[in-house]
Amino acid sequence: MRVLVTGGAGYIGSVTVAALCRCGHEVVVLDNLSEGHRAAVPEGVPLVQRDLRDYAGVAETLKHFGCDAVIHFAASALVAESVANPRKYYENNVGASLSLLAAMLDSGVRRLVFSSSAATYGVPEVVPIPEDHPQRPINPYGFTKYAVEQAIRDYARAHGLGAVMLRYFNAAGASLDGRLGEHHRHETHLIPLVLQVALGKRPHVQIFGTDYATRDGTCVRDFVHVEDLADAHVRALDAIVPGHALALNCGTGRGYTVREVIETARAVTGHEIPAVEADRRPGDPPELVAAVERIRAELGWEPRWPELQQIIASAWRWHREHPNGYDD
Repeated sequence: MRVLVTGGAGYIGSVTVAALCRCGHEVVVLDNLSEGHRAAVPEGVPLVQRDLRDYAGVAETLKHFGCDAVIHFAASALVAESVANPRKYYENNVGASLSLLAAMLDSGVRRLVFSSSAATYGVPEVVPIPEDHPQRPINPYGFTKYAVEQAIRDYARAHGLGAVMLRYFNAAGASLDGRLGEHHRHETHLIPLVLQVALGKRPHVQIFGTDYATRDGTCVRDFVHVEDLADAHVRALDAIVPGHALALNCGTGRGYTVREVIETARAVTGHEIPAVEADRRPGDPPELVAAVERIRAELGWEPRWPELQQIIASAWRWHREHPNGYDD
């Protein structure tokens, strides 16, 4: 299958591109490189540097390469930033996705795997969270992912689009070959921040909120290895049904607190990793853990690296070997 991967020069996108190539798919990456890295795209994979809001350019790319399907990663994805700058998120996430959908339909491409988020659930009523849980986002980032999900459902009914929408929990770790890892120009994710402290690049890590109704007062998150996420995307391509939009959680079904993540990182790295308590961040739910029965049934997917120590160890290897990220 020939697959266009939007955001394929980014963290999860690049690991998925590598997985697609290993499985024999032909891949084209479309990325504006605002957050992605040219060095993360495998040699021999075409990279089209283009913004998704360039409808004509995206349609031309789909037709030129004869794409059969799209895996759509490209988005802004920082919760706190979305609260401070919602305009950016609605333009980058909703506007760009609608432009992509239009280009797909007009180019005859009707197979889509969409990178969605557990942020669409908001503050869950039950944990683990099933896919039929009400979607009540509490931050603009979650609202934008929810809006695109709804557009995909409507396009599926009206236009025959077939889609799988993967609601990620917390992606973490690095590729097992040590080549690809998590490097953001403005880092906000817990595990890379903790590892930057271990490397001496930051004096401490902040714990945002210590008064949540959780086992140690800090937020609980379900961390899923990026290689497992990539595997879910590859499997999702074969689960697409024309005219149907399927939503699946992608997590391990197990949650860890912020304090547990820091303690595990201390054990993995052998470094002290000082931590400083801070106020809660706006838009952070107390606990997000996936119910995973549906993805197992629909895709036959099981996380191969579900343990937090495995996830952090792979990330630690990458950060030690790439202390300056991708150097771009």
